[in-house]
Amino acid sequence: MKASRFALPLVLGLSIQRLLELRVARQHETWAREQGATEYGREHYPLFMLLHGGWLLGTLLEGRRSKGKVNWLWLGLLLLAQPLRYWVISTLGRQWNTRILIVPGASRIVSGPFQYLKHPNYAVVALEMASAPLSVGAWRSALIGSLLNAALLRLIRIPAEERALAEYQAAGNPGERFSENT
Repeated sequence: MKASRFALPLVLGLSIQRLLELRVARQHETWAREQGATEYGREHYPLFMLLHGGWLLGTLLEGRRSKGKVNWLWLGLLLLAQPLRYWVISTLGRQWNTRILIVPGASRIVSGPFQYLKHPNYAVVALEMASAPLSVGAWRSALIGSLLNAALLRLIRIPAEERALAEYQAAGNPGERFSENT
């Protein structure tokens, strides 16, 4: 199958997935705020929306110009990442969100994928940032998306999460796992 023909269905599928997840995140946000949740890192949230939108657009445009065939190895890795994504979401339950929301009294989740990785959803997203574009020959989108994602996570998002948790624990709270899906 030609990569140029597969780019549109791939990006449409990923876009629908992201929109459905944002809907779930919004429901979880409403619940968290009803529980008295405090949001942290609100100012950087639009950067992730821009990153993901730009990454999808880049994958589409570059993939449509691709002369090669679909790379089944990269597509397979993308597909293998999806059960991991939903393992994270199901493990976190209502605490899963795309924002950093600290719910008072919630206990830290250390089961599921969190027993193996501190930020398993970020590992899934990193795999997706590379594998989706590479499956349609969009190597520039894979490289740029991956580098920007790594920079935002390492320099902004993860430090914001760590500060939020430290603040929460300093106030005498037990600590918990909070949102981590960008």
